[in-house]
Amino acid sequence: MESESPKEKIKDLIVDVGPQEVSIALMENHRLIELNKESSQGHSFCVGDVYLGKVKKLLPSLNAAFVDIGDEKEAFVHYLDLGLYFRGFDEFVKRINPNTDHKGMYSHIKVEKPLPKEGRIEEVLTVGQMIIVQIVKEPISTKGSRLTAEISLAGRNIVLLPFADKVSVSQKISSREEKRRLELLVKNILPKNYGAIIRTAAEGKSSAVLDAELMSLVEKWEGSWAKLARSKTVQQLFTEYSKTTTILRDLLNDTFSNIYVNDDNVYEECRKYISLISPEQEKIVKLYKEKEPIFDHFEVLRQIKSSFGKVVPIKQGAYLVIEHTGALHVVDVNSGTRSKNKEQEQNTFDVNCYAAEEIARQMRLRDMGGIVIVDFIDMESAEHRNALHKYMQELMEGDRAKHNVLPLTKFGLMQITRQRVRPATEIETQEVCPVCHGTGKIASSLVIDEAIERSLAYYVSEKKMERLTLKVGPILGAYLTRGMFSSIYTRWKRKYKCKLNIVEDSSFTVLQYEFYDEKGARLD
Repeated sequence: MESESPKEKIKDLIVDVGPQEVSIALMENHRLIELNKESSQGHSFCVGDVYLGKVKKLLPSLNAAFVDIGDEKEAFVHYLDLGLYFRGFDEFVKRINPNTDHKGMYSHIKVEKPLPKEGRIEEVLTVGQMIIVQIVKEPISTKGSRLTAEISLAGRNIVLLPFADKVSVSQKISSREEKRRLELLVKNILPKNYGAIIRTAAEGKSSAVLDAELMSLVEKWEGSWAKLARSKTVQQLFTEYSKTTTILRDLLNDTFSNIYVNDDNVYEECRKYISLISPEQEKIVKLYKEKEPIFDHFEVLRQIKSSFGKVVPIKQGAYLVIEHTGALHVVDVNSGTRSKNKEQEQNTFDVNCYAAEEIARQMRLRDMGGIVIVDFIDMESAEHRNALHKYMQELMEGDRAKHNVLPLTKFGLMQITRQRVRPATEIETQEVCPVCHGTGKIASSLVIDEAIERSLAYYVSEKKMERLTLKVGPILGAYLTRGMFSSIYTRWKRKYKCKLNIVEDSSFTVLQYEFYDEKGARLD
């Protein structure tokens, strides 16, 4: 089976801005691939955020330290994550105050020789010391955030490195001339005491685009200095871009066709960001103004409901069963009702390939991290097992998270490790039954008309309502209106001398019903 070329994939980004959170859906060929949620209320600890933290405890046995960054759980930093140029950041924190010339002081700090790789944490940090740190892994389960003191500010084309004082170019840029051009260009515009990594996306970009992006990153870093100078207490210095712009930064390329946003402010934020990193693509950002919810219009909600359950259907009757434990994720591949044929081995290989496609999608969609064990259907052919392993590696190439796919064992198990930087996304797809309210028992269907009539009598006699709407499911609606002149519905209208309108709703369960007043308000 051949994997689809990335060039053939059309990407759409759907941004749903709600009062509580911002939901971001990445679609490839109208199929949901990634789902991100960003809370618009309260405080969260996200990858890329930079803090001034306080060293709470040294762990010499682990060569690490616990750091307070304002979270309930203390964050963790290892000696090797302090970075080569930690002494520069340390001196900067100690010397900065409201009365200093911040830029002048920063540029004159001499970056001493890098920290030795074999050094000890107690030789560098002391309890109570204030240090600048950046989150590289969000709090997961009982563990606090994982930190680094090697601060970096990532842009679309350039990663800015304070105190690094070096420029490196992505190895994926093959042209020596282009590498040389980019290196000289960035070196010429970098202020003193800054380094940079030139990303693959910078290939072919003009000096104006790179200069504008670099200056915006420098402004972001230097914009935090005033806050740091005023108060050297535990605090957030600055946050990464919002998840919307972070996804644009990492994924935006020529295959992006549309970015739909249903909020004016976020629309403007996206438009300005794209005009900075890729001016020619500014027109793909579009403001969604329709009355229908944006996730309903693009069928995102339907795909969420069908993709986040324990059982996930795949092609031709086959399905996956996904279980999550504290240590790992387990995926079981089942052939289901798929018809058997003479080519049983080929049939099994086909089902496993379909499963591999869905598993690769599910790992990105749920942001599954750590160890993932996949129990594929057993195949006798070594050639097919090798082909399935290669196919899974190809499918995972588009995944931004670091990962490793191991070959199948003789028992048909495949082990996949995937970088875990935040908790896996879990969405409850099951709903409590509105009829039985979770008890598993409902009133007898033989007396449902009596139950509805009692409610109708109450609203007409006690509440003195003359106009009512009864909303029911199609089956119950057909039962109540059966017979033109002798239907239950007609009898009720004559008996209670009221105007009753029956509306059928396909989303209602068999015996579910609701009454509404003449203004459309639901009645309890």
